[in-house]
Amino acid sequence: MRPTWFKNAGLQGAAMGSVSRRGFLKAGAVASGGLVLGFMLPAGGRMARAAEGKPVIYAPNAFLRVAPDNTVTVIVNRLEFGQGVHTALPMVIADELDADWAQMRAELAPAGDAYKDPAFGMQITGGSGTIAHSFTQYREVGARARAMLVAAAAEQWKVSPSQCRSAKGLVYGPAGQKATYGQLADAAMKQPVPETVTLKDAKQFRFIGKPMKRLDARAKSSGRQQFGIDFKPEGAKVAVVAHPPVFGAKVAKFDASKAKAIRGVLDVLEIPVDRGGRGIAVIAEGYWPAKQGRDALEIEWDTTGVAKLDSSAQLAEFAELSRTPGAVARQADTAKLATAAKKISAVYEFPYLAHAPMEPINCTVDLKDDSCTLWVGSQFQTGDQAAAAKTAGLKPEQVTLHTMMAGGGFGRRAVPTSDFVVEAVNIAKAWKAAGHNGPIKMMWSREDDIRGGYYRPSHLHRAEIGLDAQGNIVAWDHVIVGQSIAAGTPFEGFMIQKGVDSTMVEGMGAPYEVPLNLTAHIAKANVPVLWWRSVGSTHTAFVMETLIDEAAHAAKADPVAYRKKLIDAKHVRHHAALDLAVAKSGYGKKTLPKGHAWGVAVHESFNTVVAYVVEASIAKDGTPRLHKATAGVHCNLAVNPLSIAAQVEGAALMALGTTLPGARITLKDGVVEQQNFGDYTVARMNDMPQVEVHIVPSNEPPTGLGEPGLPPLAPAFANALFKLTGKRLRKLPFDLASA
Repeated sequence: MRPTWFKNAGLQGAAMGSVSRRGFLKAGAVASGGLVLGFMLPAGGRMARAAEGKPVIYAPNAFLRVAPDNTVTVIVNRLEFGQGVHTALPMVIADELDADWAQMRAELAPAGDAYKDPAFGMQITGGSGTIAHSFTQYREVGARARAMLVAAAAEQWKVSPSQCRSAKGLVYGPAGQKATYGQLADAAMKQPVPETVTLKDAKQFRFIGKPMKRLDARAKSSGRQQFGIDFKPEGAKVAVVAHPPVFGAKVAKFDASKAKAIRGVLDVLEIPVDRGGRGIAVIAEGYWPAKQGRDALEIEWDTTGVAKLDSSAQLAEFAELSRTPGAVARQADTAKLATAAKKISAVYEFPYLAHAPMEPINCTVDLKDDSCTLWVGSQFQTGDQAAAAKTAGLKPEQVTLHTMMAGGGFGRRAVPTSDFVVEAVNIAKAWKAAGHNGPIKMMWSREDDIRGGYYRPSHLHRAEIGLDAQGNIVAWDHVIVGQSIAAGTPFEGFMIQKGVDSTMVEGMGAPYEVPLNLTAHIAKANVPVLWWRSVGSTHTAFVMETLIDEAAHAAKADPVAYRKKLIDAKHVRHHAALDLAVAKSGYGKKTLPKGHAWGVAVHESFNTVVAYVVEASIAKDGTPRLHKATAGVHCNLAVNPLSIAAQVEGAALMALGTTLPGARITLKDGVVEQQNFGDYTVARMNDMPQVEVHIVPSNEPPTGLGEPGLPPLAPAFANALFKLTGKRLRKLPFDLASA
C-alpha cells in the first residue's frame, strides 16, 4: 500500500467547510505542503530482506519528512492512546537527526509494511513494545536522514561531508556556510540512503533521558485533538448496533417500525456480529437519532444452542478443576509438603474485567466497489486491515487504514478477531447493498463497550506451600484455572504449548528461588476474552507477592529482607528497583502515623521491574485507603522520564481500581450484569494516592513501560492491609468483610 503523506489521515474525504475544531490544525499542515525525505521502499521489500538474513534498511521517508519551514514530522508507527509514543519516538529521531526540539512534529502512521514492529513482524501496539522494539530502528532512521542532509549540503558547497557538521536543524560548512534542513530537504531526497550509520554515544544525547513535555499535550488539553470518535467525513451517517444479550445469539424476529418513525433515522439493517451472532444496525443522520432508533427497536432474540454462563457456577467449576493437576508449566518436587513444619493453603479468585477506556469503540468506513477506507484508533493495523479486506471481499492493498488518536484502550483495540472493525465493515456492506452510498461511522455507547466482551479472563489459583522450621520454602504446588486469550486465535500456535497458555502463567516463580510446581487448566466459556493491561501479570503478580509476603510473616522475617534473600544475585534489576523504592519511601526508618502500615511488592513484566512500597490505612467506615505509593522502576535507559512517571502513575491508579468494590464483570444466564460506570467501578481522581516514581539509572537498551507499573500495586496494598487487619485478601476486588 502506498503511503499518502500528502493527504491527512484525519481529514481525507472531508470538505474544508465541514472541518471540525479538532481537525483545523491538521488541515493547515496539509495545505503547507512539504518535502518527503529519502526513498520509497517497495512493498514487501523490508520483510523480504529480513527473511534473507540481510540487514533491514529503514528508508527515512517512511518515518519522517522535512518541510520548507524547517519543521520535521516524525511518522509514529504505533497507536498513541495516552502512553506517550507521540513524543518518545520523535525524541529518539531528534537526537540522531541533530534537530531542534522546537521543529519536531508527529503524525500517526497508516497501516503499512514499513511500520510493522521489528520484533513482532506486524503493525501492533502492545506488549509494552514501542520503545523496546523501535528504539534502535528510529535512531537509525534519524542518523540516516542526518547523513543525507549533510551529504546534500556538502555537495552544494563542494566540500567533503566530513568537513560539515549538524546541530539544531542546521548544517554548517567549513567556510561558515549554513543551511536549514528545510532548505536542504529537496537535495537530500536525491542522496542514497546509507546502508550503515554510526549511532551516538549516550553521553551525546540532548533529548533522550531528559524529561520532555509531550507534543500532543496542548492539543489534548485544549480540546483540539481529533480522536476517532470526533471524526466524521462529509456525508457520513452514524450507525448504532443492537447486539444480542448473550454472546453469539441471533435475531429471531424484529420490528423496526417505531425506530424508522424517529426523525433522522435512515434505515434499519440486520448484520452479522461477533462470535457468529446477529445484530440490528440503526443508521441515522447522527448519533442521537441512531441511539433513539435502537432503543425503539422491538427484537426477539434466539439463544438456541448458545452457552449461557453463570459466574457463580463458573467459579465452582474452576475450584473443582483446581483440585487436580493441569498441564505442566513448571516442574518441582512436592514431596516435602507432607513433612513441612508450616503450611500455607490459599485459593485466589479473580473476576472478568472490562477494559473500559474513556473513548468507547468506534470505526468509520468508506466502502466502494474497489476500495475500502477506514479511520480507526487501531492497536492492530495489520490484522484490522486484513480483516476489513476479507469482510469487504477485497485485497489488503485495497484497504487504506488511517490510524486515529485514541482515548485509551489497554488492549481492547488490538483484537485478533478485529471484532469491531469487522462489524463496521459489515454495516457498510449492508448499507451499500440497500442502495445507499457514503461513509458510515459506527459508534458504541459506554454500555455497549462494557457489555461488548473481550474481557480480562477470570482465574482461580490454588496454592499449597510448605516451609521448614526456619521459614524457608521447601515445596510449592500451584494450580491455575482460567480461559485462554490465545485459544482460537492466530497466536495459539506459539502462545499455547503442551496445553499451557504462556500468558496465564507468566510472572509465576521468577525471580524467586523457590521449588514451584506449576500446572494450569484451560477452561472454555462463551465469553470473549483478551489481553488487558499487563496481561497475565494482572493476577499472577498478586498471587506471588501476597504469598511471598505470607511466607515472610510465617518465617517472622521482614518482608523486604525475605524477598532479597529469595531473589538470586543474577536478578540485579530486581534488587536495584526494590532497594530504590525502599530507600525513597523511608521504609524501616520513617515512623508512620498511627493506624498506617507499609506494604511491599516487586514484579517484572515485559522486561521491566517495578517495586512498590505503599502506605495504607483503614478508614473509620472500614474502607481501605491507599495514601502513598513509592515506585522503584528499572526499565534500563529511560527515554522520557516524564512519560515514565505518567505511565506508572496511571498504571497505579488503574491497579488500585481493581481492588475497589464493584470492579468486576459478572454474568447471569449468559448476560453481562454490568452496564456503565454506575455498576462497574473504575478508579477516579479522588481515589488517587500520592505516587512518587524513581528510576534506576541505566544506559542499557530500554525496555517497555506501558504495563509494568500495574501488577505490583494491588499486592503491595493487600500486604499493608494484612498488617492492619491480620486478614489475607485472596480476592479481587477487596472484600475485608469476608476475608
